[in-house]
Amino acid sequence: MDKIKGTNLGGWLVLEKWMTPHLFDNTNADDEYYLPQEMSSKEYQARISQHRSNFITEADFLRIASLGFNMVRIPVPYFIFGDCKPFIGAVDSLDQAFNWAEAYGLKILIDLHTAPGSQNGFDNGGITGVCKWAQQPKKVDFELSVLKRLAERYKDREGLYGIEVLNEPATEKMFNSMIQRYEPRDKEKAQGSAPVTFEFLYDYYKNAYELLRNILPDEKIIMFHDGFDIDKWQNFFESNDFTNVVLDTHQYLMMAEIENHELSVESYKHTMTEFGKKIAEINKFVPVVTGEWTLFNSYTAGIDTNGGINPTQQEFGKANKLDKEELQKVYRELWKVQVAAWNKGIGYFFWTYKLNIDTINEPAWYGWDSWAVSRAIDRGWINLADI
Repeated sequence: MDKIKGTNLGGWLVLEKWMTPHLFDNTNADDEYYLPQEMSSKEYQARISQHRSNFITEADFLRIASLGFNMVRIPVPYFIFGDCKPFIGAVDSLDQAFNWAEAYGLKILIDLHTAPGSQNGFDNGGITGVCKWAQQPKKVDFELSVLKRLAERYKDREGLYGIEVLNEPATEKMFNSMIQRYEPRDKEKAQGSAPVTFEFLYDYYKNAYELLRNILPDEKIIMFHDGFDIDKWQNFFESNDFTNVVLDTHQYLMMAEIENHELSVESYKHTMTEFGKKIAEINKFVPVVTGEWTLFNSYTAGIDTNGGINPTQQEFGKANKLDKEELQKVYRELWKVQVAAWNKGIGYFFWTYKLNIDTINEPAWYGWDSWAVSRAIDRGWINLADI
């Protein structure tokens, strides 16, 4: 097929506080796990229902297709089927998404984005500061059961591109560098949190593959995230006989900041160009997609965000703002150099399509709209010919 030109529908069926901060108003919750504990079941139901009905609609799918994208990656929670109270199932919303995607010629990658007990301890894993899913066999089995039900429900849908079996499992290097950013609300619940080992991940991926390949038609892909280390996978794919699999890697400009301690356009461009060369090498033995990336960086945000710490986590000082022309120039350069790198593989999914933040009345969010491809396009930061 053509190169994947995709965007994520982040913040819709899986919540991240920084993406929709006002959904968490008048609560002390920092993540999706604690949100329903902060209000009555009736109020929680109303908030979630309103959010899902309004955050992403048919009009968004129409616009995504009209802009030139050909695919959406939809993060879904482990409770999508409504069997983990008090959380509210979301399968009806995913059904709607398939109807919209098929009507407008888009494909869908279903991304199982969270796991009970969390696979990373990040805000995108459902509960912050806790990473214990991989240590609990019953919860691992439950995650596999969710994959099975997703495959059975959507296997014959024209709009299904494939299923990603787990988002961002935090292996040792990433776990150790990021977990301190996420203070657990319940320290006792967090006790025993540990990185996901590659040995566990290899085994889980093989089990997930065997489960899904027996259900999905061969033309539907099965996707594995690289656990934040793309170098760990050549032998895995060479020693297993897989049909139609893809390796997903997530690359952010903030990672370049953390590694290089340099906030400059040239540093960003160099880091991403070099990573594109690595993608080209890995792509020789397994197709590689960059499933998450963005335009956000500390240089254009005008303040050192310490690798992407957001305003719900830390208060920052006044930003040093670039003028409009310079901002457009930098963003367009960063878009082109990154897309060129990702196209050394089979393409990309931008994170994300949409945000509910106010960068005008809430100046702490200045620069953060570069996470949303819809805003970047509307502000002229992306040339549509470069999508």
